[in-house]
Amino acid sequence: MKEIYLTPKTEDLNRPEKHDKIEHGVWIHLSSPDQSELQEVSLSTGLPVEYLKAALDEEERPRTEFENGNTLIIIDTPEKTGDGDVLLYDTLPLGIVINEKFIVTVCLKNNSVLDEFREGKIPNCFTYKRTRFLLQLLYKNAQYFLKYLRIIDRETDQVEELLHKSMKNQELIELLDLEKSLVYFSTSLKANEVVLEKILKFRPIRMYEDDTDLLEDVIIENKQAIEMANIYSNILSGMMDAFASIINNNMNQIMKILASVTIILSIPTMISSFFGMNVPLPFQSSPNMTMLLFILSLLISVSLGIIMWKKEFI
Repeated sequence: MKEIYLTPKTEDLNRPEKHDKIEHGVWIHLSSPDQSELQEVSLSTGLPVEYLKAALDEEERPRTEFENGNTLIIIDTPEKTGDGDVLLYDTLPLGIVINEKFIVTVCLKNNSVLDEFREGKIPNCFTYKRTRFLLQLLYKNAQYFLKYLRIIDRETDQVEELLHKSMKNQELIELLDLEKSLVYFSTSLKANEVVLEKILKFRPIRMYEDDTDLLEDVIIENKQAIEMANIYSNILSGMMDAFASIINNNMNQIMKILASVTIILSIPTMISSFFGMNVPLPFQSSPNMTMLLFILSLLISVSLGIIMWKKEFI
């Protein structure tokens, strides 16, 4: 799907509006484009088709390329991938291709970061200011990573409360899914950091002083997201190890109690078995033998139970 946006210079607007043709200063957004759309945009803008197709591979890693006045920037963007009580999170490549006249974004599907630009929610956003538009996009992407990291932290606290009440597999699986999401985020943020540092160092696109300050802000936001992802991942990993130890300890306690109960209950069975054999035994002919055996079994079992309780076996 191809969409074209333009911020008119003659009107009092500071956000992109939908446009019907490709001209100087537009932002072209391609979401899961087909080959014909890629060819059309390439011919209209002069951008290489290889640059436009780069982000359509789910396994594409963040990187930058610049050649003949064309710049390709690929970053990872966060996205929600799960439905249900606990949301899952993943990352998706986003390609940004720029030359002197156009800026093109390419991705496999729309995400929350691009939606804010498409819906005009970003103030002072001008499509003809390509460098500023790019940096605003990178800044908003870093903010979304921070936003989702805070949501993951809150969901972790909720699952932890449930685990304190009941040690079920479902809660542990949810924690595992959240930990997986944090690993994805941490890996993508570190790769994005390399791209941002490369842009700051080599400056493949023309930047003014204000643009450089904004890029540094983007790098700071990205570093903060990396630190948060690492902290939350360490906390979550330690929490899962702790709950695993608690579950193992509870299992050992249950097994110890069952073993103790089995030993105590085996005493009456053992005594009854002795006097149930077809061989002569002392006091076998006594009329009160049954009551005596019951009392004897009960005393031994109770004594053994008291001993085990004092030894903290039960």
